[in-house]
Amino acid sequence: MRLKRQGKLPVPGWVDTVKTGVSRELPPQSEDWFYVRAAAVALRKTVGVGRLRKTHGTAKNRGTRPSKHVDASGSVDRKILQALEKIGVLEQDEEKGGRRITQSGQRDLDRIAQTCAEAEEEDEDEE
Repeated sequence: MRLKRQGKLPVPGWVDTVKTGVSRELPPQSEDWFYVRAAAVALRKTVGVGRLRKTHGTAKNRGTRPSKHVDASGSVDRKILQALEKIGVLEQDEEKGGRRITQSGQRDLDRIAQTCAEAEEEDEDEE
């Protein structure tokens, strides 16, 4: 939850009331869901709104009819991409379209992974 501790990620005011897709009945119950999804998006090398909608989509309960896959909300994914772009983790990719991770964003992810690995090694040594 490094994104939350830093406090740099701009979080929209509607995160506690918005549904994340058509197939959902209620908004997410976790208060940190915006940060968790932003972290999941930051881990991808290249990403666009369409791909994220498919990835975050889920099956819609259609009553007696069979369930079908429904894409997630594009607005939520777009706002996450814009927020990550604002803090310098992602940048526009003119060649392929969509967004890609910046060098500073990759460096931050590598640093976080290294500290997690070191903490895990310490836990194994204690046992």
